[in-house]
Amino acid sequence: MKILDRYILTTYLKTFLSVFIILMLIFVLQAIWLYIKELAGKDLDIDVILKFLLYVTPTLIPLILPLTILLSSIMVFGNFAENYEFAAMKSTGISLQRAMSGLSIFIVVVAMVTFVFSNNIIPWANYNFYNLRTNIKKTKPALAIAEGQFNQIGNYNIKVEEKSGDRGQYFRDVFIHIKGNNGKKNRTTIKSKTGELASEETSNVLKLILYDGNYYNDIPRKKPNEREKHPFAKSKFEKYTINIDLSQINTEVDFENKSHSDRFNMLNLSELDYTIDSLTQKRNKTHQDLSKNLYQRTNISRLKNINIKKHKKEPKNDSIYTGEILDLFETKNKSQLLDLALRNIKSTKQIIQSKKAEHKLSKINYNRHIVSFHEKLALGFACIILFFVGAPLGALIRKGGLGLPMVIAILLFLTYHFIGIFAINSAKSGDFNPVLASWFSTLVMLPLGVFLTKRATEDKGIAEGAGILEMLKKFFRLKKTVINQKEEIFNSNSSEYKDLQAYENNKLIDIIKNYREYSYSSKYRNTALSIINSRGISNQQLKFSGDFYNHKKEETIRLKNSFEEDSKLALILYLISNILTIPGAILENNKFPLLGSILIIIGLIVYVLFLFALIKSFISNSNFYKHIKKDSFSNALLFIIVGLPLYFFIYIYQKKRMEEELFIKEVSASKPNLVSEDVNINTEAKKSRKDYNAHSKFAIILYGIGVVLLVLFFVFKNNKMPSLQSASIQLSIVALFLFIIYYLKSILNLNNFYNHIDKKEKKPSIILLIIGLPLYMIVYPFLNVKIKEDLKQNCLDSLK
Repeated sequence: MKILDRYILTTYLKTFLSVFIILMLIFVLQAIWLYIKELAGKDLDIDVILKFLLYVTPTLIPLILPLTILLSSIMVFGNFAENYEFAAMKSTGISLQRAMSGLSIFIVVVAMVTFVFSNNIIPWANYNFYNLRTNIKKTKPALAIAEGQFNQIGNYNIKVEEKSGDRGQYFRDVFIHIKGNNGKKNRTTIKSKTGELASEETSNVLKLILYDGNYYNDIPRKKPNEREKHPFAKSKFEKYTINIDLSQINTEVDFENKSHSDRFNMLNLSELDYTIDSLTQKRNKTHQDLSKNLYQRTNISRLKNINIKKHKKEPKNDSIYTGEILDLFETKNKSQLLDLALRNIKSTKQIIQSKKAEHKLSKINYNRHIVSFHEKLALGFACIILFFVGAPLGALIRKGGLGLPMVIAILLFLTYHFIGIFAINSAKSGDFNPVLASWFSTLVMLPLGVFLTKRATEDKGIAEGAGILEMLKKFFRLKKTVINQKEEIFNSNSSEYKDLQAYENNKLIDIIKNYREYSYSSKYRNTALSIINSRGISNQQLKFSGDFYNHKKEETIRLKNSFEEDSKLALILYLISNILTIPGAILENNKFPLLGSILIIIGLIVYVLFLFALIKSFISNSNFYKHIKKDSFSNALLFIIVGLPLYFFIYIYQKKRMEEELFIKEVSASKPNLVSEDVNINTEAKKSRKDYNAHSKFAIILYGIGVVLLVLFFVFKNNKMPSLQSASIQLSIVALFLFIIYYLKSILNLNNFYNHIDKKEKKPSIILLIIGLPLYMIVYPFLNVKIKEDLKQNCLDSLK
């Protein structure tokens, strides 16, 4: 092994092991939190807890290992590119493929070990983990009645709000559910104000005395319409005693009992192959038995003794009878025949419905075995493909550490993981091929890995030239904002020209270089440049001295414009994805599965494009803050937590924050006059107008979100989707509440603005502002036009 390969492998292994251990701890804690209800209150020994952790850890490898390889690859190769180590390698003739060759062999070995692990260790872990969970469920909770929660003791579920006394034997607000004889439904409910635990701790009988309460008992009914009324009997008591036998509850549970061994995730490849073959034969035999049973239930043999009337004209042997079939039989046999056919149809329909439900369950079980078989094969290939996604991606973004690489790795892994979940869930129900479902997420990542490797090998950016994102920008007319300097200058007789003519050379050079800092338009800069040229200082001299442009400021504005371009594309794709996915889900729920599925699939494809646009916008955002030497780690967390579900908030927040960092507003090339007019506004009025613009934009967005969610609430309500209905109305209330807050803040800013420009008589009327509360979509553009016109008039008045 050469020194370079050893260095790359050592660096990668250090990062790989660190990330793997951290992710393993996170996922183990998440697993404990997931199963905390099964563990809590059982008084389990420490060895049982350790076995639980031992068995659950291998089952997390299919999640942790691909994410570890992806994140480690991005971090390591990003560090190499950021520290110019790749540049040093390329200068000596070492290509990216040569640098990746040693790690590629290591990843292939990891993939082979992963296959062996998933075929042997993971089924063993699932087998022990499932049986241990089953045994833990049999363990009765420790007989300590905790406050504020239900405590299961036999068929009794007891909740007390408060305990008191030296042994905690006195209870307040006792609530008890008692299961019925079948042990499934809660038939009896007891509620009392106080209670007392009268038995000793060592007793096999729990004696509970209740005071001043009510006893509710459900009355079962046979008729369905009577059951819908939920009849019950109610009685009141002053004192009621309950004795619970604990002798059967305190029995020991054998945690080594392993009676379940035939689940799909407990089998290796050979066992799965045998089971799949057995299930196929069983399914074929079930179909044959059903067809034979249906044929036998036709009762054709019973029709032999039925007399058939003779027609006047005996039909020929080869003729076809075209009359009514029932006319062939005697009158007394017609009703018998119809009754027999009706009963036969009803019974056959019931058999088909019951067999249909059984077939659906058997099909799901069959598909699960096929998915499990191919998942073991796909996991190793996924590790290899994700390496070839992460390594070139790290070299392309040229960023190491935990900021940008973590964001990109999590976004890519979530895409990979959720595509896999969507495909597997569809395969279990039979809507998708189970063989293809196991490989689907890996196959989706394969072209991405080929594309990124090709781009990194050719030393090109992620989306140069005619990339799909660039094509989308052209389609949506999201042209890059070019910093264009017009050649216009002020007239030599104007006051602005005379003021600039009076300045010394140093002041003029400062205006040429930093005109954006003073909120001047390009017209001021061009005029100052013309005057300084007339004084014998050429443009070439200014360029040599570094005074022709403020390169840092121009680069900062370029990066800001680049972020706005990428973020606008991400916002458009985000909105299109939601517009397609939500109606698709509604159509699928309303017996239009084909159209609904098509919309959902297109929406998911658009959402994947949104993720790539989001990554690119985050890269632009990160480069911007890196250029101005500001920390962007908090931005990374913000992009992950808020950016995926609520990107429009991120878009507005980041754009506003960038403008604040620049200390200036973006100068529009099409409106230079307004910028020069803004210079004449005093600082307070300028600040009030800026605050009004920000708060009014937030208000219009929140208003739109609230109205859309309110409309969706009625749509979901009409389509009987209670969970989405509840979520939409709650989010709508929150959005509209925030809209009212920002609307009031914008009104205060508006009031301050007119006070500062001393035009109180031009304030919008109270009636208009009141109308703006329910109809803000109409009032918002009117107020914007009014404030611009008043501002323009104020500038003209000040010039006079």
